[in-house]
Amino acid sequence: MVKRLILLAAATAAAATSWGSLEDLESRVAEVRLANGMKWLFVEDRKSPTFAGVICFRVGGVDEAPGQSGLAHLFEHMAFKGTSVIGTTDYAAEKPIMDELEAVADELSAEKAKERPDEALVKELSAKLAALQAEEKKYIKKDELWEIYTRAGADGTNAWTSKDLTAYHLSLPANRVELYCLVEAQRMADPVFREFYTERDVVTEERRMRLDTQPSGKLYEEFIDAAFKVHPYRIMTLGYARDLAVLSASEARAFHETYYVPGNAVGVLVGDFRARDAEKAVRKYFERIPAGPPPPAEIPAEPPQMEERRVEVPFDAEPQILIGYHIPAFPDADVAPLRVLSTILADGRSSRLYTRLVKKDGLAVAVSTYYDDPGTRYPGLFIVEPTPRAPHTTAEVEAAVYEELERLANEPVSAEELTKAKNRMDAAFLWRLSDDMGLAMSLAVQDRLYGDWRRVIAYRKEIAAVSADDILRVARTYFQPTNRTVATLVKTAEVK
Repeated sequence: MVKRLILLAAATAAAATSWGSLEDLESRVAEVRLANGMKWLFVEDRKSPTFAGVICFRVGGVDEAPGQSGLAHLFEHMAFKGTSVIGTTDYAAEKPIMDELEAVADELSAEKAKERPDEALVKELSAKLAALQAEEKKYIKKDELWEIYTRAGADGTNAWTSKDLTAYHLSLPANRVELYCLVEAQRMADPVFREFYTERDVVTEERRMRLDTQPSGKLYEEFIDAAFKVHPYRIMTLGYARDLAVLSASEARAFHETYYVPGNAVGVLVGDFRARDAEKAVRKYFERIPAGPPPPAEIPAEPPQMEERRVEVPFDAEPQILIGYHIPAFPDADVAPLRVLSTILADGRSSRLYTRLVKKDGLAVAVSTYYDDPGTRYPGLFIVEPTPRAPHTTAEVEAAVYEELERLANEPVSAEELTKAKNRMDAAFLWRLSDDMGLAMSLAVQDRLYGDWRRVIAYRKEIAAVSADDILRVARTYFQPTNRTVATLVKTAEVK
Protein backbone atom coordinates (compact mmCIF):
# COMPACT_ATOMS: atom_id res chain seq x y z
CA MET A 1 0.00 0.00 0.00
CA VAL A 2 2.76 2.44 0.95
CA LYS A 3 4.60 1.71 -2.30
CA ARG A 4 1.43 2.33 -4.35
CA LEU A 5 0.87 5.65 -2.56
CA ILE A 6 4.46 6.72 -3.14
CA LEU A 7 4.01 6.00 -6.86
CA LEU A 8 0.70 7.87 -6.85
CA ALA A 9 2.30 10.90 -5.22
CA ALA A 10 5.13 10.86 -7.74
CA ALA A 11 2.74 10.59 -10.69
CA THR A 12 0.54 13.34 -9.34
CA ALA A 13 3.56 15.55 -8.74
CA ALA A 14 4.60 15.11 -12.35
CA ALA A 15 1.10 16.04 -13.55
CA ALA A 16 0.76 18.93 -11.15
CA THR A 17 3.98 20.66 -11.98
CA SER A 18 3.96 21.19 -15.71
CA TRP A 19 5.56 24.55 -14.97
CA GLY A 20 8.38 22.94 -12.97
CA SER A 21 8.85 21.46 -9.51
CA LEU A 22 6.83 22.86 -6.64
CA GLU A 23 10.02 24.25 -5.18
CA ASP A 24 10.47 26.22 -8.44
CA LEU A 25 7.09 27.85 -7.98
CA GLU A 26 8.53 30.77 -6.03
CA SER A 27 10.63 31.80 -9.00
CA ARG A 28 7.64 31.45 -11.36
CA VAL A 29 5.29 33.70 -9.40
CA ALA A 30 5.43 37.35 -10.40
CA GLU A 31 4.21 39.46 -7.48
CA VAL A 32 2.95 43.00 -8.08
CA ARG A 33 1.83 45.48 -5.43
CA LEU A 34 -0.34 48.35 -6.65
CA ALA A 35 -0.08 51.87 -5.26
CA ASN A 36 -3.42 51.39 -3.45
CA GLY A 37 -2.12 48.31 -1.61
CA MET A 38 -3.72 45.54 -3.67
CA LYS A 39 -1.50 42.53 -4.34
CA TRP A 40 -1.49 40.57 -7.60
CA LEU A 41 0.18 37.25 -8.41
CA PHE A 42 0.85 36.05 -11.96
CA VAL A 43 1.91 32.54 -12.99
CA GLU A 44 2.41 31.89 -16.69
CA ASP A 45 1.41 28.40 -17.81
CA ARG A 46 1.03 27.45 -21.49
CA LYS A 47 -0.61 24.04 -21.21
CA SER A 48 -4.04 25.44 -22.15
CA PRO A 49 -5.08 28.60 -24.07
CA THR A 50 -6.98 29.83 -21.03
CA PHE A 51 -6.34 31.43 -17.67
CA ALA A 52 -7.88 31.18 -14.21
CA GLY A 53 -8.68 34.33 -12.27
CA VAL A 54 -9.30 34.56 -8.54
CA ILE A 55 -9.86 37.63 -6.39
CA CYS A 56 -9.92 36.79 -2.71
CA PHE A 57 -10.81 39.12 0.17
CA ARG A 58 -9.87 38.59 3.79
CA VAL A 59 -13.44 38.94 4.97
CA GLY A 60 -16.03 36.41 6.03
CA GLY A 61 -18.58 35.66 8.68
CA VAL A 62 -16.16 36.42 11.52
CA ASP A 63 -16.05 40.07 10.43
CA GLU A 64 -19.76 40.79 10.68
CA ALA A 65 -20.99 43.29 13.26
CA PRO A 66 -23.43 42.07 15.95
CA GLY A 67 -26.91 41.87 14.49
CA GLN A 68 -25.58 41.61 10.93
CA SER A 69 -24.90 37.88 10.71
CA GLY A 70 -25.16 36.55 7.17
CA LEU A 71 -24.10 39.87 5.64
CA ALA A 72 -20.79 38.60 4.21
CA HIS A 73 -22.60 35.82 2.35
CA LEU A 74 -25.42 38.11 1.23
CA PHE A 75 -22.89 40.60 -0.10
CA GLU A 76 -21.28 37.85 -2.18
CA HIS A 77 -24.68 37.36 -3.84
CA MET A 78 -25.04 41.10 -4.41
CA ALA A 79 -21.64 41.30 -6.12
CA PHE A 80 -23.20 39.56 -9.14
CA LYS A 81 -26.00 42.12 -9.50
CA GLY A 82 -23.87 44.49 -11.53
CA THR A 83 -22.65 48.07 -11.32
CA SER A 84 -23.86 51.49 -12.41
CA VAL A 85 -22.89 50.41 -15.94
CA ILE A 86 -23.49 46.64 -15.92
CA GLY A 87 -26.99 45.33 -15.22
CA THR A 88 -29.02 48.43 -15.97
CA THR A 89 -30.68 50.09 -18.96
CA ASP A 90 -30.77 53.53 -17.33
CA TYR A 91 -29.00 53.93 -13.99
CA ALA A 92 -29.97 57.59 -13.65
CA ALA A 93 -33.64 56.59 -13.72
CA GLU A 94 -33.10 53.43 -11.65
CA LYS A 95 -31.25 55.00 -8.72
CA PRO A 96 -34.09 57.21 -7.34
CA ILE A 97 -36.36 54.18 -7.30
CA MET A 98 -33.72 52.15 -5.44
CA ASP A 99 -33.32 54.96 -2.89
CA GLU A 100 -37.05 55.11 -2.24
CA LEU A 101 -37.27 51.34 -2.13
CA GLU A 102 -34.54 51.25 0.51
CA ALA A 103 -36.31 53.85 2.66
CA VAL A 104 -39.58 51.91 2.53
CA ALA A 105 -37.83 48.59 3.25
CA ASP A 106 -36.07 50.05 6.29
CA GLU A 107 -39.36 51.48 7.59
CA LEU A 108 -41.05 48.11 7.07
CA SER A 109 -38.27 46.23 8.89
CA ALA A 110 -38.43 48.67 11.80
CA GLU A 111 -42.19 48.25 12.08
CA LYS A 112 -41.98 44.46 11.96
CA ALA A 113 -39.33 44.51 14.70
CA LYS A 114 -41.70 46.20 17.16
CA GLU A 115 -43.25 44.15 19.94
CA ARG A 116 -46.70 45.03 18.55
CA PRO A 117 -46.41 45.95 14.88
CA ASP A 118 -49.13 48.02 13.27
CA GLU A 119 -50.53 45.39 10.90
CA ALA A 120 -52.28 47.97 8.71
CA LEU A 121 -49.02 49.88 8.29
CA VAL A 122 -47.13 46.65 7.59
CA LYS A 123 -49.61 45.79 4.85
CA GLU A 124 -49.40 49.29 3.38
CA LEU A 125 -45.59 49.34 3.39
CA SER A 126 -45.41 45.82 1.95
CA ALA A 127 -47.62 46.83 -0.96
CA LYS A 128 -45.55 49.95 -1.56
CA LEU A 129 -42.35 47.90 -1.48
CA ALA A 130 -43.74 45.43 -4.01
CA ALA A 131 -44.77 48.27 -6.32
CA LEU A 132 -41.30 49.84 -6.16
CA GLN A 133 -39.64 46.49 -6.84
CA ALA A 134 -41.83 46.08 -9.92
CA GLU A 135 -40.85 49.58 -11.04
CA GLU A 136 -37.17 48.83 -10.48
CA LYS A 137 -37.36 45.73 -12.69
CA LYS A 138 -38.10 47.90 -15.72
CA TYR A 139 -34.49 49.12 -15.64
CA ILE A 140 -32.71 45.87 -14.72
CA LYS A 141 -30.77 43.86 -17.28
CA LYS A 142 -31.02 40.55 -15.47
CA ASP A 143 -27.77 38.61 -15.07
CA GLU A 144 -25.86 40.86 -17.47
CA LEU A 145 -22.56 40.27 -15.68
CA TRP A 146 -22.96 36.51 -16.17
CA GLU A 147 -23.90 37.05 -19.81
CA ILE A 148 -20.83 39.19 -20.48
CA TYR A 149 -18.58 36.46 -19.19
CA THR A 150 -20.52 33.66 -20.88
CA ARG A 151 -20.31 35.36 -24.29
CA ALA A 152 -16.56 35.75 -23.70
CA GLY A 153 -16.18 31.99 -23.15
CA ALA A 154 -16.02 31.91 -19.36
CA ASP A 155 -16.23 28.70 -17.38
CA GLY A 156 -16.92 28.23 -13.67
CA THR A 157 -18.02 31.80 -12.93
CA ASN A 158 -18.84 31.68 -9.24
CA ALA A 159 -17.92 32.74 -5.71
CA TRP A 160 -17.87 31.40 -2.17
CA THR A 161 -17.96 32.81 1.35
CA SER A 162 -16.59 31.14 4.47
CA LYS A 163 -16.11 32.29 8.04
CA ASP A 164 -12.64 33.53 7.02
CA LEU A 165 -12.63 34.59 3.37
CA THR A 166 -14.66 35.48 0.28
CA ALA A 167 -13.44 34.63 -3.22
CA TYR A 168 -14.66 35.30 -6.77
CA HIS A 169 -13.37 33.02 -9.53
CA LEU A 170 -13.69 31.95 -13.17
CA SER A 171 -11.69 30.77 -16.17
CA LEU A 172 -11.53 32.63 -19.49
CA PRO A 173 -9.83 32.29 -22.89
CA ALA A 174 -6.27 33.60 -22.94
CA ASN A 175 -7.16 36.76 -24.87
CA ARG A 176 -9.70 37.97 -22.29
CA VAL A 177 -7.38 39.25 -19.55
CA GLU A 178 -8.27 42.89 -20.15
CA LEU A 179 -12.01 42.16 -20.16
CA TYR A 180 -11.60 40.31 -16.86
CA CYS A 181 -9.77 43.24 -15.28
CA LEU A 182 -12.35 45.73 -16.57
CA VAL A 183 -15.35 43.83 -15.19
CA GLU A 184 -13.80 42.78 -11.87
CA ALA A 185 -12.46 46.25 -11.11
CA GLN A 186 -15.91 47.70 -11.79
CA ARG A 187 -17.74 45.37 -9.45
CA MET A 188 -15.07 45.78 -6.78
CA ALA A 189 -15.25 49.58 -6.86
CA ASP A 190 -18.83 50.23 -7.97
CA PRO A 191 -21.28 47.49 -6.92
CA VAL A 192 -24.95 48.41 -7.13
CA PHE A 193 -27.26 46.64 -4.69
CA ARG A 194 -30.22 46.23 -7.02
CA GLU A 195 -32.81 43.66 -6.00
CA PHE A 196 -31.26 43.71 -2.52
CA TYR A 197 -34.43 42.85 -0.64
CA THR A 198 -35.41 40.17 -3.14
CA GLU A 199 -31.97 38.58 -2.75
CA ARG A 200 -32.26 38.88 1.04
CA ASP A 201 -35.34 36.68 0.82
CA VAL A 202 -33.41 34.21 -1.36
CA VAL A 203 -30.65 33.93 1.25
CA THR A 204 -33.23 33.57 4.03
CA GLU A 205 -34.77 30.67 2.12
CA GLU A 206 -31.30 29.18 1.58
CA ARG A 207 -30.79 29.24 5.34
CA ARG A 208 -34.16 27.57 5.90
CA MET A 209 -33.42 24.82 3.39
CA ARG A 210 -29.84 24.12 4.53
CA LEU A 211 -30.15 24.60 8.29
CA ASP A 212 -33.64 24.86 9.71
CA THR A 213 -35.16 21.92 7.81
CA GLN A 214 -32.06 19.72 7.48
CA PRO A 215 -31.12 17.48 10.41
CA SER A 216 -27.38 17.67 9.73
CA GLY A 217 -27.53 21.46 9.34
CA LYS A 218 -29.53 21.93 12.52
CA LEU A 219 -27.20 19.63 14.45
CA TYR A 220 -24.10 21.44 13.21
CA GLU A 221 -25.49 24.87 14.12
CA GLU A 222 -26.28 23.76 17.67
CA PHE A 223 -22.91 22.04 17.94
CA ILE A 224 -20.92 25.10 16.89
CA ASP A 225 -22.98 27.33 19.15
CA ALA A 226 -22.15 25.07 22.10
CA ALA A 227 -18.44 24.82 21.27
CA PHE A 228 -17.88 28.60 21.02
CA LYS A 229 -19.18 31.02 23.62
CA VAL A 230 -17.46 34.27 22.57
CA HIS A 231 -15.73 33.96 19.20
CA PRO A 232 -17.88 34.70 16.10
CA TYR A 233 -17.05 31.24 14.76
CA ARG A 234 -20.14 30.28 16.79
CA ILE A 235 -22.42 31.90 14.19
CA MET A 236 -23.14 30.15 10.90
CA THR A 237 -21.99 31.86 7.70
CA LEU A 238 -25.63 31.86 6.58
CA GLY A 239 -26.47 33.98 9.63
CA TYR A 240 -29.41 34.00 12.00
CA ALA A 241 -32.88 34.28 10.47
CA ARG A 242 -33.71 37.20 12.77
CA ASP A 243 -30.68 39.13 11.48
CA LEU A 244 -31.28 38.32 7.82
CA ALA A 245 -34.83 39.63 8.12
CA VAL A 246 -33.65 43.17 8.86
CA LEU A 247 -30.38 43.52 6.94
CA SER A 248 -30.39 46.70 4.88
CA ALA A 249 -28.73 47.88 1.68
CA SER A 250 -27.06 50.68 3.64
CA GLU A 251 -25.43 48.08 5.91
CA ALA A 252 -24.23 46.20 2.83
CA ARG A 253 -22.69 49.38 1.44
CA ALA A 254 -20.92 50.07 4.73
CA PHE A 255 -19.65 46.46 4.77
CA HIS A 256 -18.30 46.89 1.24
CA GLU A 257 -16.60 50.18 2.06
CA THR A 258 -14.95 48.62 5.11
CA TYR A 259 -13.72 45.28 3.77
CA TYR A 260 -13.68 45.43 -0.03
CA VAL A 261 -10.67 47.73 -0.08
CA PRO A 262 -7.60 47.00 -2.23
CA GLY A 263 -5.27 46.28 0.68
CA ASN A 264 -7.62 43.53 1.92
CA ALA A 265 -7.55 41.66 -1.41
CA VAL A 266 -5.28 39.55 -3.54
CA GLY A 267 -5.78 38.85 -7.24
CA VAL A 268 -4.27 35.79 -8.89
CA LEU A 269 -3.98 34.93 -12.58
CA VAL A 270 -2.63 31.55 -13.67
CA GLY A 271 -2.48 30.45 -17.29
CA ASP A 272 -1.68 31.44 -20.85
CA PHE A 273 -0.79 35.13 -20.77
CA ARG A 274 2.28 37.30 -20.44
CA ALA A 275 2.81 38.65 -16.95
CA ARG A 276 3.95 42.05 -18.19
CA ASP A 277 0.75 42.43 -20.24
CA ALA A 278 -1.39 41.29 -17.30
CA GLU A 279 0.34 43.80 -15.05
CA LYS A 280 -0.51 46.62 -17.47
CA ALA A 281 -4.18 45.64 -17.47
CA VAL A 282 -4.28 45.26 -13.68
CA ARG A 283 -2.69 48.67 -13.16
CA LYS A 284 -4.99 50.27 -15.74
CA TYR A 285 -8.22 49.15 -14.07
CA PHE A 286 -7.48 48.33 -10.42
CA GLU A 287 -4.94 50.98 -9.45
CA ARG A 288 -7.56 53.73 -9.82
CA ILE A 289 -9.59 52.25 -6.92
CA PRO A 290 -9.01 54.34 -3.75
CA ALA A 291 -7.01 52.58 -1.05
CA GLY A 292 -9.36 53.27 1.85
CA PRO A 293 -8.49 52.65 5.50
CA PRO A 294 -7.41 49.16 6.62
CA PRO A 295 -10.28 47.03 7.96
CA PRO A 296 -10.67 46.58 11.73
CA ALA A 297 -9.06 43.47 13.15
CA GLU A 298 -10.60 43.20 16.60
CA ILE A 299 -12.00 39.67 16.97
CA PRO A 300 -12.76 38.50 20.53
CA ALA A 301 -10.67 35.51 21.60
CA GLU A 302 -12.43 32.33 22.69
CA PRO A 303 -11.57 31.53 26.34
CA PRO A 304 -10.22 28.05 27.13
CA GLN A 305 -12.88 25.38 27.58
CA MET A 306 -12.74 23.97 31.09
CA GLU A 307 -15.35 21.20 31.00
CA GLU A 308 -17.13 18.93 28.56
CA ARG A 309 -20.17 20.44 26.83
CA ARG A 310 -23.05 18.31 25.56
CA VAL A 311 -26.17 19.22 23.63
CA GLU A 312 -29.09 17.14 22.35
CA VAL A 313 -30.96 18.32 19.27
CA PRO A 314 -34.46 16.92 18.78
CA PHE A 315 -35.34 16.18 15.15
CA ASP A 316 -37.48 13.67 13.27
CA ALA A 317 -34.50 11.93 11.68
CA GLU A 318 -32.06 9.12 12.29
CA PRO A 319 -29.53 9.75 15.11
CA GLN A 320 -26.35 11.66 14.32
CA ILE A 321 -23.37 12.77 16.40
CA LEU A 322 -20.61 15.37 16.22
CA ILE A 323 -17.56 15.38 18.51
CA GLY A 324 -15.26 18.38 18.58
CA TYR A 325 -12.05 19.46 20.33
CA HIS A 326 -10.59 22.96 20.39
CA ILE A 327 -7.28 23.22 18.53
CA PRO A 328 -4.85 26.09 17.74
CA ALA A 329 -4.42 27.97 14.49
CA PHE A 330 -1.33 28.49 12.35
CA PRO A 331 1.50 29.28 13.06
CA ASP A 332 1.22 26.98 16.09
CA ALA A 333 3.56 24.00 15.69
CA ASP A 334 0.75 21.54 16.44
CA VAL A 335 -1.23 22.39 13.30
CA ALA A 336 0.72 20.12 10.93
CA PRO A 337 0.61 17.07 13.26
CA LEU A 338 -3.15 17.53 13.72
CA ARG A 339 -3.61 17.49 9.95
CA VAL A 340 -1.64 14.25 9.64
CA LEU A 341 -3.55 12.79 12.59
CA SER A 342 -6.83 13.55 10.80
CA THR A 343 -5.65 11.56 7.79
CA ILE A 344 -4.59 8.64 9.98
CA LEU A 345 -8.00 8.59 11.64
CA ALA A 346 -10.44 8.87 8.78
CA ASP A 347 -8.94 9.33 5.30
CA GLY A 348 -9.64 6.22 3.27
CA ARG A 349 -11.00 2.74 3.84
CA SER A 350 -7.88 1.62 5.69
CA SER A 351 -7.90 4.54 8.14
CA ARG A 352 -8.27 3.76 11.84
CA LEU A 353 -11.82 4.97 12.44
CA TYR A 354 -13.15 3.53 9.19
CA THR A 355 -11.52 0.18 9.94
CA ARG A 356 -12.87 0.09 13.51
CA LEU A 357 -16.32 1.63 13.17
CA VAL A 358 -17.36 0.58 9.66
CA LYS A 359 -15.47 -2.56 8.70
CA LYS A 360 -14.77 -4.29 12.01
CA ASP A 361 -17.60 -3.43 14.43
CA GLY A 362 -20.26 -2.33 11.96
CA LEU A 363 -21.22 0.58 14.21
CA ALA A 364 -21.23 3.21 11.47
CA VAL A 365 -21.83 3.53 7.74
CA ALA A 366 -19.26 6.30 7.37
CA VAL A 367 -16.89 8.47 9.37
CA SER A 368 -15.08 11.76 8.68
CA THR A 369 -12.74 14.08 10.54
CA TYR A 370 -12.10 17.81 10.02
CA TYR A 371 -9.23 19.89 11.36
CA ASP A 372 -10.14 23.25 9.83
CA ASP A 373 -13.64 23.92 11.08
CA PRO A 374 -15.36 26.40 11.23
CA GLY A 375 -12.25 28.22 9.93
CA THR A 376 -8.47 28.52 10.15
CA ARG A 377 -7.82 32.24 10.61
CA TYR A 378 -8.41 31.68 14.33
CA PRO A 379 -8.32 28.63 16.63
CA GLY A 380 -11.06 26.22 15.58
CA LEU A 381 -12.11 22.63 16.12
CA PHE A 382 -10.95 19.12 15.34
CA ILE A 383 -14.22 17.34 14.54
CA VAL A 384 -15.08 13.66 14.37
CA GLU A 385 -18.32 12.86 12.51
CA PRO A 386 -19.36 9.21 12.49
CA THR A 387 -22.71 8.19 10.95
CA PRO A 388 -24.26 5.47 13.13
CA ARG A 389 -25.54 2.28 11.49
CA ALA A 390 -28.96 1.23 12.79
CA PRO A 391 -29.71 -0.23 15.26
CA HIS A 392 -26.48 0.96 16.89
CA THR A 393 -26.73 4.06 19.06
CA THR A 394 -24.72 7.26 19.12
CA ALA A 395 -23.49 6.19 22.56
CA GLU A 396 -21.93 3.01 21.13
CA VAL A 397 -20.28 4.92 18.32
CA GLU A 398 -19.04 7.62 20.69
CA ALA A 399 -17.42 5.07 23.00
CA ALA A 400 -15.59 3.43 20.11
CA VAL A 401 -14.31 6.80 18.86
CA TYR A 402 -12.87 7.58 22.30
CA GLU A 403 -11.10 4.23 22.41
CA GLU A 404 -9.39 4.99 19.10
CA LEU A 405 -8.43 8.49 20.20
CA GLU A 406 -7.00 7.10 23.42
CA ARG A 407 -4.98 4.54 21.46
CA LEU A 408 -3.47 7.36 19.42
CA ALA A 409 -2.50 9.15 22.62
CA ASN A 410 -0.84 6.07 24.13
CA GLU A 411 0.68 4.09 21.25
CA PRO A 412 3.04 5.61 18.67
CA VAL A 413 1.88 5.18 15.08
CA SER A 414 4.08 2.90 13.01
CA ALA A 415 6.50 4.26 10.44
CA GLU A 416 4.46 2.58 7.70
CA GLU A 417 1.16 4.16 8.83
CA LEU A 418 2.75 7.58 9.15
CA THR A 419 4.32 7.35 5.70
CA LYS A 420 1.03 6.21 4.18
CA ALA A 421 -0.82 9.19 5.69
CA LYS A 422 1.80 11.67 4.48
CA ASN A 423 1.74 10.21 0.97
CA ARG A 424 -2.04 10.44 0.80
CA MET A 425 -1.87 14.06 1.88
CA ASP A 426 0.90 14.85 -0.58
CA ALA A 427 -0.97 13.27 -3.47
CA ALA A 428 -4.18 15.14 -2.63
CA PHE A 429 -2.29 18.40 -2.21
CA LEU A 430 -0.48 18.10 -5.53
CA TRP A 431 -3.69 17.10 -7.28
CA ARG A 432 -5.29 20.37 -6.13
CA LEU A 433 -2.48 22.20 -7.91
CA SER A 434 -2.78 20.19 -11.11
CA ASP A 435 -4.87 22.76 -12.98
CA ASP A 436 -4.74 26.53 -13.26
CA MET A 437 -7.77 27.16 -11.05
CA GLY A 438 -6.53 24.87 -8.31
CA LEU A 439 -3.17 26.63 -8.21
CA ALA A 440 -4.73 30.10 -8.40
CA MET A 441 -7.15 29.36 -5.58
CA SER A 442 -4.44 27.81 -3.40
CA LEU A 443 -2.17 30.83 -3.81
CA ALA A 444 -5.01 33.25 -3.10
CA VAL A 445 -6.28 31.43 -0.01
CA GLN A 446 -2.85 30.97 1.54
CA ASP A 447 -2.01 34.62 0.93
CA ARG A 448 -5.21 35.94 2.51
CA LEU A 449 -5.22 33.51 5.42
CA TYR A 450 -1.57 33.85 6.36
CA GLY A 451 -0.31 36.89 4.49
CA ASP A 452 2.09 34.93 2.30
CA TRP A 453 1.30 32.78 -0.76
CA ARG A 454 4.58 30.92 -0.14
CA ARG A 455 2.67 28.89 2.44
CA VAL A 456 1.75 26.71 -0.56
CA ILE A 457 5.39 25.66 -0.75
CA ALA A 458 6.04 25.43 2.99
CA TYR A 459 3.04 23.13 3.57
CA ARG A 460 4.72 20.03 2.11
CA LYS A 461 7.85 20.47 4.20
CA GLU A 462 5.84 20.88 7.39
CA ILE A 463 3.81 17.73 6.73
CA ALA A 464 6.94 15.75 5.82
CA ALA A 465 8.56 16.75 9.13
CA VAL A 466 5.76 15.38 11.33
CA SER A 467 6.96 12.52 13.54
CA ALA A 468 5.26 9.75 15.51
CA ASP A 469 6.11 11.66 18.69
CA ASP A 470 4.30 14.71 17.30
CA ILE A 471 1.16 12.61 16.79
CA LEU A 472 1.39 11.33 20.37
CA ARG A 473 1.83 14.85 21.71
CA VAL A 474 -1.12 16.44 19.97
CA ALA A 475 -3.42 13.50 20.71
CA ARG A 476 -2.57 13.75 24.42
CA THR A 477 -2.85 17.52 24.44
CA TYR A 478 -6.17 18.09 22.69
CA PHE A 479 -8.25 14.91 23.00
CA GLN A 480 -9.17 15.64 26.61
CA PRO A 481 -12.74 15.31 27.96
CA THR A 482 -12.64 18.85 29.34
CA ASN A 483 -11.79 20.16 25.85
CA ARG A 484 -14.65 18.27 24.22
CA THR A 485 -18.04 19.30 22.83
CA VAL A 486 -20.56 16.64 21.81
CA ALA A 487 -23.82 17.19 19.96
CA THR A 488 -26.28 14.38 19.23
CA LEU A 489 -29.37 14.40 17.05
CA VAL A 490 -32.16 12.60 18.87
CA LYS A 491 -35.33 11.41 17.18
CA THR A 492 -38.24 13.57 18.31
CA ALA A 493 -40.20 10.56 19.52
CA GLU A 494 -37.28 9.56 21.74
CA VAL A 495 -36.95 12.95 23.46
CA LYS A 496 -38.26 12.79 27.01
